Amino acid sequence: MHFPDNIPVDFTNFILITLFSLLIGLEQRRHHFADKPGSLYGTDRTHTFIGILGFILYLISPKSLLPFLFGGLAIMVLLAIFYWKKIEERKQFGITSLLIVFITYSLTPLLYLYPIWLTITVVVTVLVFTELKPQFRTLSKRMGNDEFLVLSKFLIISGIILPLLPHQIISQVIPISPFKIWLAVVVISGISYLSYLLQRFLFPQKGIIITGLLGGLYSSTATTIVLARKSKASQTSPHLIVSSIVFATAMMFVRIYVLSYIFNEKLALSLLVPFVVLSLLSFLLGWLILRFGRKGETADLKEANNKNPLEFKTALVFAGLFVLFAIVTRYVLQYYGTHGLNILSLVVGVTDIDPFLLSLFTGKFAISLHAMGQAALIAVTSNNVIKLTYALGLGSIQLRKSLLISFSVIVVASLIFILI
Repeated sequence: MHFPDNIPVDFTNFILITLFSLLIGLEQRRHHFADKPGSLYGTDRTHTFIGILGFILYLISPKSLLPFLFGGLAIMVLLAIFYWKKIEERKQFGITSLLIVFITYSLTPLLYLYPIWLTITVVVTVLVFTELKPQFRTLSKRMGNDEFLVLSKFLIISGIILPLLPHQIISQVIPISPFKIWLAVVVISGISYLSYLLQRFLFPQKGIIITGLLGGLYSSTATTIVLARKSKASQTSPHLIVSSIVFATAMMFVRIYVLSYIFNEKLALSLLVPFVVLSLLSFLLGWLILRFGRKGETADLKEANNKNPLEFKTALVFAGLFVLFAIVTRYVLQYYGTHGLNILSLVVGVTDIDPFLLSLFTGKFAISLHAMGQAALIAVTSNNVIKLTYALGLGSIQLRKSLLISFSVIVVASLIFILI
């Protein structure tokens, strides 16, 4: 931040420290307004004076920092006495307010030694996290026993295993590096984990439309099966279920395009128009079905994507399929060319297409971007036909007309892009 040259830097920093300390103190007063007197070490004025004290003691000797350190030690002794009395008289053990005092005291060296945006970030973080105390309590109550174990798993596969893997391709038969294989696992797990968190904490009621949108981020095929089965077991409007299935397909187009952009930016640029058009078309069809269909009550889908997607067994199966499709794709291209690749793309639509598409996006195959894009479109089109088959076979009769119309439009539009 630039200030006029005729204003001393120390004066500007003194104003900023005073203002930041006062804001923290005012927030402490507001947050503890209903508490009994004497339950806090101090609020607005106390925090302001502590910030000013830290400013003075730092400026006295900014190199040795001895006055600043002794001042911090004196405050620590006073806080220790206060905390001991607080425990003795009030049986209260919280130390958050005391830690905020130390943060306030430490703002001056932070402001002098680092850019001002860092100090502002610290102040804002303190204010926000203090205000979010009730929300954190609510969140902790809603978290299951294994939530932190799940988070630890994701950190292990993304932050520990991934950086340790080599970037060289395994062999000519498997033209993919271990790093890219596991990166694909991390990306897919990350998308499914995000979908899981959104459903678990932001949309706990899991309305059908939300289930379709978020389920499509993880697996549109699995979401279609769950929704179709639910149509026979509930009184939910068929139009709600069909629109949710179509929304899941729209999210599939979004998910696959994001994956292509992450692993092959040039291919993503060539797929931009077809995938944007197909996703928008799917969203439009879902909205039209929802808008003009008969109204019905939404039902909760407790079976939909409740399972956590970060099981290591699932990750290993995905990695195995990823390598398998990389080998098969290379073999097909070597002996049957792009025509064989198109047939393979049509066949894999019956299964989970993500491993195949990621092997296509990441592998070093001697084919053009046009051929890769065409194979991707064939795979998603085949998968949409399979999803339609699942929905027609597993869902109620009332779904069939809307399903046939909506998926026929999507498939025909996909075929047009394939032929182009």
